[in-house]
Amino acid sequence: MREIIENKTFDEERALYNSDGLLLKSCRFDGPADGESALKESRNVELENCFFNLRYPFWHDDGVKITDAEMTEMCRAAIWYSRNMEIAHSKLYGIKALRECANIKMRGCDVVSPEFGWSVHGMEMLDTTVQGEYFMMRSDNLRFDNVTLKGKYSFQYIENSEFDNCNFDTKDAFWHAKNVTVRNSTVKGEYLAWYSENITFINCKIIGTQPLCYCKGLKLIDCEMIDTDLSFEKSEVEATLTAPIVSIKNPLSGHIYVPCVDKIIRDDKDSHGEIIVQCQCHCA
Repeated sequence: MREIIENKTFDEERALYNSDGLLLKSCRFDGPADGESALKESRNVELENCFFNLRYPFWHDDGVKITDAEMTEMCRAAIWYSRNMEIAHSKLYGIKALRECANIKMRGCDVVSPEFGWSVHGMEMLDTTVQGEYFMMRSDNLRFDNVTLKGKYSFQYIENSEFDNCNFDTKDAFWHAKNVTVRNSTVKGEYLAWYSENITFINCKIIGTQPLCYCKGLKLIDCEMIDTDLSFEKSEVEATLTAPIVSIKNPLSGHIYVPCVDKIIRDDKDSHGEIIVQCQCHCA
């Protein structure tokens, strides 16, 4: 039978270490003892409406479900080396809030956390807002839907991931990413997806200078590119664009179908990508 703990405050070191089968309701992890690692090495724990103001509460955990929690800026590195977790309608405000985890589901959360999500293997994220630099670096098997992100250097070195209906305001995103699909999304920021491999954008809006350079296996299907100059340099690309583009520079190979382009730059003898302008407009 599950043990229920309600309306309690814990501040000692490893307060509930190695717990199994707890249900915590409206509990606080805070206080003068300033203890760390409250639920380290725990299993099959549920938490509802709990408050965390101490460091490292969830390390090496398995089967934890968190709902309506608040983790403050003092709750540093909250979730590390854990697996099979669900986090819903919660605030994660400490630096490095989640790292080195597997099989994580997040829904309806608000994340303000630099260096969040490094080396995560398998994450579903739905209806969530995120602020933070280096988001999800070196992670794989991500499935995101309706996620809003603001922060530089996101999704670097990720693999085997899909993103739908997202809005990313981010610089240097998707560098060195492999086997990624982005659908029905807006990606705003400089130097998008350099050195990526097998990345596909479908019905997306791409905004910002010098995107999609040095790519292998790059595909754009019915995408709009806004304020995107010096695009596709040294990339292997198959692209169908739905709106005029500022400039295209030295695509390595493939085909780019575009209604209009202001400027085509060809100053590299190895640039063999074909640019097909599909209307008779006169671009500047």
